[in-house]
Amino acid sequence: MALDHYISQVHLKQFYSPALGELMYATRKSDLKSFRCNSGSVCRIEANSTNAYLINNRAIEGFLHFVEPKYNASIARLRAGNIDIECIRAISGFAAFVACCAPAAMRIHIGPLESMVAAETAILDRQGLLPRAPPELGNKTATELLAVGTACAIIDPKYPQAVGISTFRDRVAMYGNSTWEILLNKEPTCPFFTSDYPVALQARDANLANWIVPLAPDLAIKIIPDIRLWGTSPDPSFANFSFERRIPRRAELVEINGLVVRSAEDLVFYRDNLTWVPDFIAKKPALSH
Repeated sequence: MALDHYISQVHLKQFYSPALGELMYATRKSDLKSFRCNSGSVCRIEANSTNAYLINNRAIEGFLHFVEPKYNASIARLRAGNIDIECIRAISGFAAFVACCAPAAMRIHIGPLESMVAAETAILDRQGLLPRAPPELGNKTATELLAVGTACAIIDPKYPQAVGISTFRDRVAMYGNSTWEILLNKEPTCPFFTSDYPVALQARDANLANWIVPLAPDLAIKIIPDIRLWGTSPDPSFANFSFERRIPRRAELVEINGLVVRSAEDLVFYRDNLTWVPDFIAKKPALSH
């Protein structure tokens, strides 16, 4: 079976270090070990893009045909402010691919499904449609067994991945019809990081969040969703797209890198072996996602 990259190599190559040639620096959050690697040796899982829940079990590979070949040209257009539909589609597609196929995304979306199982179980218990457990388990209801951990819902992570892939075009339309802040990093001593889950949520208020997506050491986007579009038909022409380009101050760059580190499943990648990076990564606790 193929070793499928769940983070596109064209993205990771943007973070190659000039000092290393075709390599970049990486640090594992799990043990804080640092090493050098290339894009082909990380962020890959056997048959990760194969999903048996879908009629076309390699459907995501077809979607990537309009993402990966356009990535480099698209970030050049973002830097120049010369943005077209192909650029919006490619970058939105990259974010959507990560949000449905990365292991972190699959794990994140298991939680709501487990909650759904618990809620449905409670309804069936109230209706008397589920038998109680045997005396050995205290004659408890299924709801009680779930609550105390005697029973648990086991969700195949491939199922939320299948849901994500099946709604891939809707995700692309949602991102592409949002407002983007194109963040141009002009601070050589604080370049953007990336990771094995390079999308980070930035809270807007109690219920809303922006998406931060690092694209290169000198470039990131902040996607600000338009809640007025929720529940409407997806628009592949991106008629509602708008953007502004700005240069963040160092404090904001530090904040964004902190979000990227916290959101990473385990691996953080960076171009420059700056002295402050190891301690910075060590001090950023993981998010619960």
